[in-house]
Amino acid sequence: MSGDRDEARALPRVVIAGLSGDSGKTLAALGLLLAARARGLEVAAFKKGPDYIDAAWLSWASGRQARNLDSFLAGFPGCAASFGRHALPGGLNVIEGNRGLYDGVDACGTHSTAELAKALQAPVILVINAAKVTRTIAAPILGCLDLDPDVHIAGVILNRVAGQRHEIMLRAAVTACGLPVLGVIPRIAAPALLPERHLGLVTPAEHPGIEDLERNLRTLAERLDLDGIGSIARDAPPLAVPAPAAMQGAPARTVRIGFLRDSAFNFYYPENLEALQQHGAELVPLSSLESPELPADLAALYIGGGFPETHGAAIARNSSFLGSLHHAAAAGLPIYAECGGLMLLSEAVVWRGVSYPMAGWLPFPVHMCETPQGHGYAELLVDRPNPFYPPGLSLKGHEFHYSKIALQSEEPRTACAVRRGTGCFHGREGIVRANTWAGYTHIHASATPEWAPAFVQCARRFADSAR
Repeated sequence: MSGDRDEARALPRVVIAGLSGDSGKTLAALGLLLAARARGLEVAAFKKGPDYIDAAWLSWASGRQARNLDSFLAGFPGCAASFGRHALPGGLNVIEGNRGLYDGVDACGTHSTAELAKALQAPVILVINAAKVTRTIAAPILGCLDLDPDVHIAGVILNRVAGQRHEIMLRAAVTACGLPVLGVIPRIAAPALLPERHLGLVTPAEHPGIEDLERNLRTLAERLDLDGIGSIARDAPPLAVPAPAAMQGAPARTVRIGFLRDSAFNFYYPENLEALQQHGAELVPLSSLESPELPADLAALYIGGGFPETHGAAIARNSSFLGSLHHAAAAGLPIYAECGGLMLLSEAVVWRGVSYPMAGWLPFPVHMCETPQGHGYAELLVDRPNPFYPPGLSLKGHEFHYSKIALQSEEPRTACAVRRGTGCFHGREGIVRANTWAGYTHIHASATPEWAPAFVQCARRFADSAR
């Protein structure tokens, strides 16, 4: 990044990467954040790529809102700008990668963790699953070092180490590669620490023993070389980031926009909520589990993703809320629903042979499947009228869902052609009914700056019409 407004800032930082998914990156990152906080250091956490659940765990461990850095959606300059805004000059900034270090959207590794590390000039610490291997561990390490010499791999954390003899042999192999060992995590049944289910880990809000987990992670973190990792982080070169943007004036008029935030619906990028506020939204948190109905003075509603299927019985019991949601949608309340939000607006969610009644605004049930029905980045072209986006606009987002729509009649009206991804059905996305938009694609406000002002303007039009 360059330009008159750029300024170089010392931002101690490390990327926690792996050779693959399930290498132990999240375990190491959480332990590192907790250990640093125990020493009195301020910490900030970031997650590479589109991810809600890992980011929620990083927020929990760091004690502050973690941010996603997604170069496919926001570009590398956008990632650097976000990192510069939220990183701590005097603390430790931890960036958790995704998948394998060099894995990207294509065979060239475009938008990989390695490319993000280079864009942020951040040293990389490799977390390696060392189960049932000794000297052979040197082979993938040397391969990572040689594949792209511009990636600064600064050390290794060994995961799933069986015992002292195993550790001695592994240390010798890593040291022979010219890298320090910065931590040794013993062989632990990781799901016992971080239970998994479809879509990934159980969220912090639903973890059955969060206090025990924190205690176990702090014990595990004692096996990390916090001094060595801190030294590597501080040695990262100053990073050129944009100077803070000038504050915009307050919006002329605010409107009340509700959003569901509970253990069933919690997939929201903080940038999305912040963008709505910046454009004039007064955000009203609501619960699908406990709110008896929607407030009468709402001008719009935002329903993010989550796990309505695991909360199906509790949501179905809150029939007054579901009834008010259906009534508001029929009255033209602007509603933007992503993934789990689409499921909530459907007739029913069918999971493990049980059908849970939902709001019934969209004329179909949604069935949960055993395998993902859509997973990865999405690219859409808006080609039909809708309440939120002008035709001709290209959208970038992502999707990850195990559910599919079970059409019982003709296909509902949609607003977008799917250029990449799965969408709702038959190459279409963005179901439109009255002022409702419902789809499987999650958007990020940094990648779709048109979203927030259009949403707020739609809310203002509705509020004016209701007067």
